[in-house]
Amino acid sequence: MAYLELKGINKIYPNGFHAVHDFNLEIEKGEFIVFVGPSGCGKSTTLRMIAGLEDISKGEFLIDGKRANELGPRQREVAMVFQSYALYPQLTVFDNLGYGLTLQGVDEDEIEEKVLNVAGILGLTDYLDRYPRALSGGQRQRVAVGRAIIRKVGVFLMDEPLSNLDAKQRVTMRSEITNIHRTTGATTIYVTHDQTEAMTMADRIVVMKEGVVQQIGTPKELYFDPVNTFVAGFIGEPPMNFIKSHVNGGCIKIGENTLDLKASFADKIGKYEGKDIIFGFRPESVIPMGTEKSYSMKCTVELTEMLGDNTNVYVNIGDDKAILKVNPHNTPAMDSEMEFSVPYDAAYLFDAETEMRIV
Repeated sequence: MAYLELKGINKIYPNGFHAVHDFNLEIEKGEFIVFVGPSGCGKSTTLRMIAGLEDISKGEFLIDGKRANELGPRQREVAMVFQSYALYPQLTVFDNLGYGLTLQGVDEDEIEEKVLNVAGILGLTDYLDRYPRALSGGQRQRVAVGRAIIRKVGVFLMDEPLSNLDAKQRVTMRSEITNIHRTTGATTIYVTHDQTEAMTMADRIVVMKEGVVQQIGTPKELYFDPVNTFVAGFIGEPPMNFIKSHVNGGCIKIGENTLDLKASFADKIGKYEGKDIIFGFRPESVIPMGTEKSYSMKCTVELTEMLGDNTNVYVNIGDDKAILKVNPHNTPAMDSEMEFSVPYDAAYLFDAETEMRIV
């Protein structure tokens, strides 16, 4: 039996808007689960239903096998970290950290012991006498996280906690939150629209679109085995390239290039004869031209972005566009002609009508 279970969860607002559709998920104790998707996809709404801050319109939420739909947030023994930090500006860091324990009537000596312990874990020991206004964004976020973990609850819920931080602070806090999770062993559900956060932090990722779960899996499963174009395009940076073409004789045309799909997709491509498909490949999967067991293409360079460890090359392949990741020491000139190959095992095919993966 899973620790947390969401069975056919739906959220329908009074105006009829259906925000979450038939959400099903089993979460084991100690797992780090990330809900990811674009703004408005229903991930935060789902988190709030788990927290008890939103009513569940239909379905059942179980904690340790017991129905929890009617339980309030405090009864569910969850701690939530919000995007806005939600610190008390009139209280010091020490008092912010210990506020929840004070409300519970915990002895002052015990509060001090727990606050000092959490402050040590989060690197806040030197800031306990400061007020939130005197802290950086990253320090405020650590206080918000500390206020959650000090309560020793079984479930942490985090709603885009890093979105207000700059890029460097986000990288630091990602590792800190991951380490806190390992230290506490608490079940964590984390909401973000940033696929990098999802890939680097999660045990499993739930990808959502328009209130519907698209795929649930480990970061590796979502990256290498996406079920549709949405997941394939959402996971990975830059996103996967998608080129629509028509199957004729087991081949497709992309610009002036003819790709014989029978070479690697013989058992799948036959039933798509005469139909449109989508050919996909990731920017980082391209290799030099002429390698065996690969699809080779000629293109024109439109733009290059030097990023240090690699260069993003924006190319035109006939009327289609793609992004390639190449060695920065071999960056092609803009407006030049170049050739590249996609290994057979790095190519993806999707049904053009349903956008579901063929292979």
